Amino acid sequence: MFEKIKCFILDMDGTIYLGNELFSFTKDFLKKVEETGREYYFFTNNSSKSQQDYIEKLERFGIRIKSQQMMTSTHVISRYLKQHYEGKSVYVVGTPSLIQEFQYFGINVTEEDPDIVVLGFDTTLTYEKLSKACHYIRNGCTYFGINPDWNCPMEGGTFIPDCGSMAKLIEASTGRFPEFFGKPSKHTLDYIIQQTGYEPDEIAIVGDRLYTDIAVADQSDVTSILVLSGESTREDVKTSDVKPNVILEDLSEITKML
Repeated sequence: MFEKIKCFILDMDGTIYLGNELFSFTKDFLKKVEETGREYYFFTNNSSKSQQDYIEKLERFGIRIKSQQMMTSTHVISRYLKQHYEGKSVYVVGTPSLIQEFQYFGINVTEEDPDIVVLGFDTTLTYEKLSKACHYIRNGCTYFGINPDWNCPMEGGTFIPDCGSMAKLIEASTGRFPEFFGKPSKHTLDYIIQQTGYEPDEIAIVGDRLYTDIAVADQSDVTSILVLSGESTREDVKTSDVKPNVILEDLSEITKML
């Protein structure tokens, strides 16, 4: 089934771990990928943390990777801003880690009179930040969102509001909803193909969410693999417009097939 696949793009939460608990089968899968001469990358939509935060989290699990193997939705929008809005000022609704990530990429981050508002998954959201963002957006600023997730999964089957839900709040106030850049945006798919250097039919994207992980590969030659170790269920697939190429219980089933 996976003979042609040379590269796996792995979602993180719900796919390789849940919260702060690494799945028991994750390391065996990664080892098998390497043993069969393939590559793996991680891609997270979660824009509340920096690339380095995720690299360090993986290290705590005993997984050591090169920095280029850790992709985030923030990288996708940062590249876009550099290509299309070089020098423009940006008001970022986000965590200190997110703001530092933008500054690292050379984005002109400002608090006052921005050209662009960028909404991230802000776990440090305050009413003041929300009010400023709405003011700028209402008055005509270019407006982008990083990741469209409604909720972020936590341990014990609980969820907290994510970037998409925050965007709905801002929409209620301003009447504007942003273009998003994380999964399932075509911006993300283009980024993955360019960064890995593989042809679309040599890439498999693995994740637990239909509307982000699986949808990003829709209408493309990239193989989509839904794992049932996180959010989506087989019942969800039946009612979804987005259908994965493959449905498996978890990564251990891929390991057996490689």
